[in-house]
Amino acid sequence: MSDDAVPEPDRVAGAPHPRQTAALFGQAQAEAGFLDAFTAGRLHSGWLITGPRGVGKATLAWKIATFLLADQPTGLFGDPSLAVDPEHPDARLIQSGAHPRLSLIRRPWDEKTKKLKSEITVDAVRNIKSFFHMSAADGGRRVVIVDAADELNRNAANAILKELEEPPALTTILLVAHQPSRLLPTIRSRCRELRCVRLGAEDLQQALAQAGHPVAQSESLATLAGGSIGDAIRLLSHDGLSLYAELVKTLNGLPRVDRPSALRLADTCAGRGADVRFGMTLDLIDLFLSRAARAGLMGEPSTQGAPGEARLLARIAPDARAARAWAQLQQELTDRSRHGRAVNLDPAALILDMIFKIEETANATAVA
Repeated sequence: MSDDAVPEPDRVAGAPHPRQTAALFGQAQAEAGFLDAFTAGRLHSGWLITGPRGVGKATLAWKIATFLLADQPTGLFGDPSLAVDPEHPDARLIQSGAHPRLSLIRRPWDEKTKKLKSEITVDAVRNIKSFFHMSAADGGRRVVIVDAADELNRNAANAILKELEEPPALTTILLVAHQPSRLLPTIRSRCRELRCVRLGAEDLQQALAQAGHPVAQSESLATLAGGSIGDAIRLLSHDGLSLYAELVKTLNGLPRVDRPSALRLADTCAGRGADVRFGMTLDLIDLFLSRAARAGLMGEPSTQGAPGEARLLARIAPDARAARAWAQLQQELTDRSRHGRAVNLDPAALILDMIFKIEETANATAVA
């Protein structure tokens, strides 16, 4: 497979790569945290960029890398800013993926299986020493981006840790992490954290338009995406809004489900080419259970992911006792779906089983 055809693990399908994303929305506080340290002369060698998946962490990392390598301490408009003229020579090299003083570490392609590896291996990190040695020739800054750091296996994590413990001069290592708790405590302790937050509705809409997905204000999309541009694009690309509406309609009669609807929904997740829909259905069932648990604690939600969802959630999760039951079921079905996918259970059977477990829980909470 040619390099151009290899999928990029750090790119959301249907969106530009973070290095090519023009503007970063909704992360002004994280940007300011980095710029404050830079202008004060307290530039750490290691930065941990954390937050929910799909909110702009990788885009922030690439903005920081471009800012550092372009060596523009006052920014594009005179005030401290990460903005760099896209025609700047360093910016153009970064956008093309060919900057000699920037190294990207991510999950590698496995030529044997013709798939991306499930983790970042130590082989992908070992080249970092030669990169530091070769890129030091011109005396400029060097930047390493690890995306995502929580995908490092133990040997790879230890290799990164060694570089953080004794970083070369003028070197910055940016670690993007969706679940920083999975990282070695020693890695976390040697990095300064920049926390990215979920996007508000306006920022989400602007980010979607920039990514080539202009949409009218959508309550359902904003609710289901939860402030994640990545999740919003996945929902739009795979008909997730209609699928969630179908799920809610199937469950609307709880504590009894609409069995014909459940069968139809399950059948659409099986067969050739249904892998994406199957995965999306599992994700949306998990989201429904999460929202049910939250409704039990906080009351009827103010926004809904599909027509009738808010009232349904308020009815099946009226109190904290019900919230605990739905949270427990969410964990149980998460484990079940992982096992089912690992052993290649029939997708339709797995989806039906999960729906009937939801019915069972709804009956238990209604009777108790």
